[in-house]
Formats: sequence, C-alpha cells, structure tokens
Amino acid sequence: MNITQFLSLLGGLALFLLGMNMMSDGLEKAAGNKMKKILEKLTTNRFLGVAVGAAITAVIQSSSATTVMVVGFVNSGLMTLRQAIWVIMGANIGTTITGQLIALDVGVIAPVFAIVGVVFIVFLKSKKLYHIGHIIGGLGVLFVGMEMMSGSMSGLRDSQLFMDTVTNLSNPLLGIAVGAIFTAIIQSSSASVGILQALSMSGAITLNNSVFVLFGQNIGTCITAVLASIGTTRNAKRTTIIHLMFNIIGTVIFTCICLVLPFTDWIIKLTPNNSAAQIANVHTIFNIVTTFLLLPVGTYLEKIAKKILPEREDENNGEMKLQFISPTAVINHSFGGASVAISQIHKEVNRMYDLAVYNVQLSFDQVLHWEEKKVAIVEQNEEYIDFLNAEISKYISSIISAEMSEKDGKAIGMYLGIIGNVERISDHAVNISGYADLLKEKGSMLAETVEMEVRDMKRVALGNLKNINMLEDNITVTDLDNVIETEDKIDEMAVIYRENQLCRLLKNECKGDISVIYSELITDFERIGDHIMNIAEYMAD
Repeated sequence: MNITQFLSLLGGLALFLLGMNMMSDGLEKAAGNKMKKILEKLTTNRFLGVAVGAAITAVIQSSSATTVMVVGFVNSGLMTLRQAIWVIMGANIGTTITGQLIALDVGVIAPVFAIVGVVFIVFLKSKKLYHIGHIIGGLGVLFVGMEMMSGSMSGLRDSQLFMDTVTNLSNPLLGIAVGAIFTAIIQSSSASVGILQALSMSGAITLNNSVFVLFGQNIGTCITAVLASIGTTRNAKRTTIIHLMFNIIGTVIFTCICLVLPFTDWIIKLTPNNSAAQIANVHTIFNIVTTFLLLPVGTYLEKIAKKILPEREDENNGEMKLQFISPTAVINHSFGGASVAISQIHKEVNRMYDLAVYNVQLSFDQVLHWEEKKVAIVEQNEEYIDFLNAEISKYISSIISAEMSEKDGKAIGMYLGIIGNVERISDHAVNISGYADLLKEKGSMLAETVEMEVRDMKRVALGNLKNINMLEDNITVTDLDNVIETEDKIDEMAVIYRENQLCRLLKNECKGDISVIYSELITDFERIGDHIMNIAEYMAD
C-alpha cells in the first residue's frame, strides 16, 4: 500500500465516521427530548425493548451511541437496569444493518443520498426537514467513505507481510484480540466491520481469516460505554458489564461453533460470490442468535452484574455528591445526550427541591415547638442545597453550548432559574428557623392566636410547594392555576397577619422585639410563595 492509498483509506474512514455522526445528530435534533419518552413507554416489555434498541441503532448506525445513551438514562434513574438489558440486546442487532447495506451494494446510489441530504439541508427552510436531511445525507457520506476504503485496500493483496499477518488471524485468540483492540481504538463496531468488509471485497482477506476478528469487534465496541460509565452510579456501571457479558458470551459460543462445525462453509454457500455479504451475515447471525439465547435469562445477567459490582457499604455515607449527574459525561458527541442531560438535571433538581420542602416544614415546626436536633438538620440540608446549586449550575454551564435542539437548550437553561429559586426557598426556611432560635433565647411563648397563624402559614406554604410535582418534566395548567391561586392567598394572609400583629402591639398584648421577629417571619413566608410562583412559571415555559 503506497502513501496515496493509505491517505485514501484514512479519508474513507473519516467520511464513514462523519456519516454516522451526521445521522446520529440528525435523529437527535429531530427527536429531541422525545427520545426518553419513547424509551420510557416501550422498554417495559423485553421484546419491545429489543425492538426499540434495534430500531434506534439501525437509524444511527452505532450500537456504541445507543449504549452510551442507555448508560446515561440508567444513571439518571430514567431507565431501570433490567430495561437497559433489552435495549442493549436490540442495539447489538440494529448495528448489523450497516454491514447488510454494504453487502447489498447500496453504495452505488450513495451520491443520490448525499445530494438529497444536501437539498434538505441547504434549500429547505423547515427545521424538521433540515434534521432529516442530516440523516439522509449522513447515509450517503457513510457509503462514499466505504467505497473509498474498499478501493484503497486493493493493493494489500500484493503485500506479503499483510497476507502473512492475515493468515495468523485464523488463530481464534489472536483474531479476537485484534478485532477487539482495533474496534476499541476507533470506538465503532460498524466502522471496523465496514473496514473488514472492504478488505474482503478487495480480495485481501477471506471469511475463514476474518471470522474471529469479527467476534472480537463485538467485544471492542463495549469500550465506548465503559468510558461513558466513569463517574456514574453503580447501576450505570452494571449496564456496561451486561453489555460486555453479552458480547463475551456470544464470542465464546460462536468461537466454539466455528472450531467444531463448518460454520463458515455454510455461510459461504449462502452467498458464494459476495464476501461482504458473508461477513455481514455472520455479524447478523452472531447478534440475533446471542440475543435469542440470552433473552430468556436476561434477569440472571442482571443478578450476575450485581454480584460482580455489589453495593458498597459507604455508598450512602452522607457525603455531599451528585447522585444522578455524571460530570465526566460529554454530551456533544453522544447520541441522546440532550435527553440524558435533561433527565439527569431534573432528577438532581428534584432532590434539591425535596430538601428545600423538608427545610420549610422543619423551620415552621421549630417556631411551634423548638427542638435542638432540628437546628442541625436544617443547617445540614441548607449546606447540601448550596452544594447542589453550585454543582448543577456548573454542569449546566459546561453543556449549555453543546449542539442540541433549540427546545432542549431552552429547557436546560430554565433549570438555572429553577435551582436559584429553590435555593432561595431554603434560605428563607433557614431564616424562619433562626427566628425560632431567637424566640427560644428570649424565652418567649407565642400567643395562641399567633400559633394558629403560624400553623396556617405552614399548611399553605407546604401545600403550595406540593402543587409543583417535580417528579414530572413539566407542570399542568391545573397545577399552575393552583399555584397562582395559592400565591394570591399567601399575599392576602401576609396583609391580614401584619394587621393582626399591629393590633396586638397597640393593645400591648406582645413585646416590640417579638413583634419585629414575627413580622420578619411573615415576610419570609411571603417570599417563599413568590419563589414557588417563579418555579411554576419556569416549569410552564
């Protein structure tokens, strides 16, 4: 292979990977955050889960991208580990579509796909058609790259060194290792299988020499998900273990079959004059058969993964940390990245919101019945809320510039406003707890009428906080109306309670300093209502 052929090979590989990236980005922008809703609805059943995983991967031409997305969803709690098993199995089937299209020689009409994609991207104004153009154009670019790679490898037949190396690949362990390492380096089984097909079409390699390399490629593709799981939850890491187990088990089974039975001879007889189809067929059979064998025992894979990576005793040791967000995850080049990011942020904000609600409850309880142990709890919760506010803000700032749909970008940006208001709610709760401390120091007991007002404030504040269901991605019209109605009620209560306090002060029924403390408490109660209203409006947007 001369320098021109080598550069042509690299250029073809670059176009191949670019095409896959275009298709992935196109689907990401077209589907947007709907991807997680699709997965939520369709992955409860194992067969539907496999179908969804296969369909998504067939469109984006990358099982690695699908698996990375699944790791993110498991990490954020959007998908259970068991649901992830079925999607991963389907992804392994879906990734074989690339090889089958190459074998069908769809590449001859690759320029047509590329031209249609360019027309959609350049000349049509619709954003949806623009994204669809990326999918179509990406497919064309992918096959143009495949043609370049195939043409550049024809000279390898004349290289004695290469032919000697290829002969050694018939050794199972060596072939599997080469396939796994090469695929791990380029992080795409579709691309590495495509290169293998290009080699076969150039006559430089036969099925008998390449079959073990093909098995290794299925293992090597797991590296992307492994890297994506760094810094994630235990369940997210278990997802990558299941992905690895699937491909290792499949490799062991098919290696034994090839050593005992004339498996490759049977495959060659199916398409004797199409070496690319032979490789594609082995790849498809490998993943379909492995899926059917492991589908009934998928729950056992889950148990094995939990045995390999058990819960740690120090998992929940009270240390402040992000539970759902993985700061190491980069969404710029990850399919489904925006959906994963929104899901992760939403789960963390929900944690933060629950802590703020608890602080509001504790603070009013302190005013009504002071307890020393509750002082520390309020302060600890406030520290945790401040930590989450800082870390979530940092994460949002790091991803807000990533390529995503305008709607998803706006949604992520809205969370900055939400967490700011949640943090302020907790601040006001801390203030109310501080007033309880002052009352305790002064040895002052609240009058019965004042206690009744404080109980009403607690009930209304907590009720309005619960009007916002942070477990949902958005707020309903009814919920928003309830928040607005309650906010008006809070403002009215604040006016009435201030007037009542003024009357008590004029009648000399309370001390001046206690009156000041109570007035401040009413102000904080009113501010909590304002911030609840702000959160509801952000969620409505």
